[in-house]
Amino acid sequence: MDVTGTAVKIRQLQILREVMRAGSERLAAQMLRITQPAVSQNIRQLEEAVGFALFRRENNRLVPTVKAWEFLRTIDAAFAGLDRIGPSIDFLRNNDTRMIGIAAPSAFSFATLPKVVKRIRERSRSYAVQVKTGTYQQIFEHVLSGRSDLGISRLPLDDRTLDWLPIGSATNVCLFPTNHRFAAQQLVTAEDLAGEAIIDIDPQFASHQMSVNALRYMGTAPDIAVEYDANGHDIGYVIAGIGVSITNEIIAREYADFGVAFRRFQPGAVYHYVVVWQKDRKLTDSLRFALEELVAAVANPASQSFPNAREAVADTSLLPSEN
Repeated sequence: MDVTGTAVKIRQLQILREVMRAGSERLAAQMLRITQPAVSQNIRQLEEAVGFALFRRENNRLVPTVKAWEFLRTIDAAFAGLDRIGPSIDFLRNNDTRMIGIAAPSAFSFATLPKVVKRIRERSRSYAVQVKTGTYQQIFEHVLSGRSDLGISRLPLDDRTLDWLPIGSATNVCLFPTNHRFAAQQLVTAEDLAGEAIIDIDPQFASHQMSVNALRYMGTAPDIAVEYDANGHDIGYVIAGIGVSITNEIIAREYADFGVAFRRFQPGAVYHYVVVWQKDRKLTDSLRFALEELVAAVANPASQSFPNAREAVADTSLLPSEN
């Protein structure tokens, strides 16, 4: 089937989407259960149809162009409704159960999400919650595709495809065992990390820029003991005394029951957390309730910006009307 007014085929868009998600034509072919030459041919035909390059080759790797990433946003938005057809059929087929999908970084499964799920189950035992975790990009994809109803993410986000409600802001902190020497300090700086083993997040995250890059700027080689790729994967290594970690205070609060401590870290950045859902989606009563509980669970009670989280959700001017 062609996209109206163009020579672009929907199947070509599906293949492009999978190639960009998988990172290679080979993996995309496996996911789509077609041959790699078929993937390559469809990508070439799509480039001819749209009139601009979608990939460039670097060291035998396909690297998406800037225009390809922009094109993908439009494609994802277009497929979002189609991706919801399957879950909708499942819901209608099994209407004796109610499923609420929430996507969030794995760290929120330590404290916030258990509190929210408990409140949802207290409201009605007929509701179940499906939790999906991942990076912030994956959270975005879960919500945009309809695999999750709500998500916890950070700004900036694409307001053309998502609506959101603020839940709190956070700055960088240094996380360490309670008996660490940093416990005697009110502030930890990059200079203090010299000689400390570091549990370091993937370089794409801002926390890496604050700690490891700051040390390198000072001319000090960082001692990286462990590198991890998603929020929430550092706590076990910190508890074990392997090293310290740089995160932010909202994530650090998820670790409250693990016997660790944290102090404000400089240099630092400010992170703005939000609950997100599909653009212009009408939220049902159950999703409004889940949204309210997410905001209340994550929002910092000391923040003047969010003095009453439940009142913020109750303000119907902030939300689309329900079904």
